[in-house]
Amino acid sequence: MTSQTTRRAFLQTAALGAASLALTRTSSAGKAKGKAASPARLPNIVIVFTDDQGYADLGCFGAQGFETPNIDRMAAEGIRFTNFRVAQPVCSASRAGLLTGCYPNRIGILGALGPGATHGIADSEMTIAENLKQRDYAAAIYGKYHLGHLPPFLPTRHGFDDYFGLPYSNDMWPKHPTSKFPDLPLMEGEKIIEYNPDQSQLTTWYTERAVKFIEKNANRPFFLYVAHSMPHVPLFVSDRFKGKSKRGLYGDVIMEIDWSVGQILDTLKRLNLDDNTWVIFISDNGPWLSYGDHGGSAGPLREGKGTTWEGGVRVPCVMRWPGRIPAGAVCNEPAMTIDLLPTIADVVGTKLPDHKIDGLSIRPLVFGEPNAQCPHEAYYLYWGNELQAVVSGKWKLHFPHTYRSLVAGGADGKPGPYKDEKTELALYDLEADIGEKTNVAAQHPDIVRRLSELGKKFDEEMNRTKREPGRVAVEKKAETKEQKAGPAGAKSPARKKKEATQK
Repeated sequence: MTSQTTRRAFLQTAALGAASLALTRTSSAGKAKGKAASPARLPNIVIVFTDDQGYADLGCFGAQGFETPNIDRMAAEGIRFTNFRVAQPVCSASRAGLLTGCYPNRIGILGALGPGATHGIADSEMTIAENLKQRDYAAAIYGKYHLGHLPPFLPTRHGFDDYFGLPYSNDMWPKHPTSKFPDLPLMEGEKIIEYNPDQSQLTTWYTERAVKFIEKNANRPFFLYVAHSMPHVPLFVSDRFKGKSKRGLYGDVIMEIDWSVGQILDTLKRLNLDDNTWVIFISDNGPWLSYGDHGGSAGPLREGKGTTWEGGVRVPCVMRWPGRIPAGAVCNEPAMTIDLLPTIADVVGTKLPDHKIDGLSIRPLVFGEPNAQCPHEAYYLYWGNELQAVVSGKWKLHFPHTYRSLVAGGADGKPGPYKDEKTELALYDLEADIGEKTNVAAQHPDIVRRLSELGKKFDEEMNRTKREPGRVAVEKKAETKEQKAGPAGAKSPARKKKEATQK
């Protein structure tokens, strides 16, 4: 037996032991509360991740002009997080934080990767899907991926067994109102199956695939990641929801997403998987305010997508797991998408990657344990590689930086203008001032000093230890409609090394 094989076997055994302990602890806790302890079963995990949906764009978060009964039911039967943030308020960066548990600048995935990008998620990073492979989970993603469209970066090379959707944003196509883009590919697995697809069918297609995946894997643990392209502009909706809301096309789109969530919940119930499935609903960042009536609402929060003000980074989050997450719970503690990978690993009993990640398990918050608190001393809000703010408990300190602020919203799918604004060093008490209107830095110099020191220390550490993304040399002339995806499952040396040491 080789040392490599021995190490793999050891880690698999360790993961199995940890999972058994975690599930035993769960059953014991249920028994202590008077519930019958169920046999240890690995839970199914579903993450629904929408695009540019604002903090106030769910019924349970105060939506106006449309209803979201299925997601509201999730909140009534589960937990609603009111203080939940994304790692960065833009497409690719936000997804990188969700799937790897890392601040996106730590792994070199920033902004919104376009069709000309030659970099993406590195082989050495571990996604949630790869982490769950330690426990033999089936894994699928349906929707917008956005961590690299070239073969080495595709979901099927990073732990997912099945993929159907767009490799990047749905506005990166020839009909963009202000920019030029090539044809938009729709992918299945590692192959492009269509260009410029009928976007009014995207939500339906993703939902149908999700339902079939659940049915196919009803007898084994699965991870389902539904990353909706909507409500990112351009907005499209199927005929069945067109004109249904009082909020126009945007409201129609949200109602269809809510329908999609309902289809997933109904399928879980029909297959008797309801009580063993953890469903998580989140948006990738705040609303794209410049699109006016085609954008969402941040409600009481300041600014929107593309800023580190609360309207950009604070998003609606709802979780449901009948019998495990207390019904009707509300969590006001800070939490972030980077915490999901380590929390899932904690619940399932898998080993975290050997390299540094930034998230921590928020298991006590998720399960509504008494007096549960955020495990982080602080969260660090970057825009690109610039540290712009630090959040610690109820306090948020903005460092001096330039940000975009809306001049006037656009209409009918065309954006309105932004202008550059600057903030000074500013401290906000988010419990008393969620809209970040009153700078109280002068009244709390000790808090300013503490958060400034935390930010400086963390930023220095980040700059010393951040890693490079994956990169591919691509000749421009090779950009054709026949994508050379390479053999399915082809592995780089880094990929082979990771699988040998972490599974």
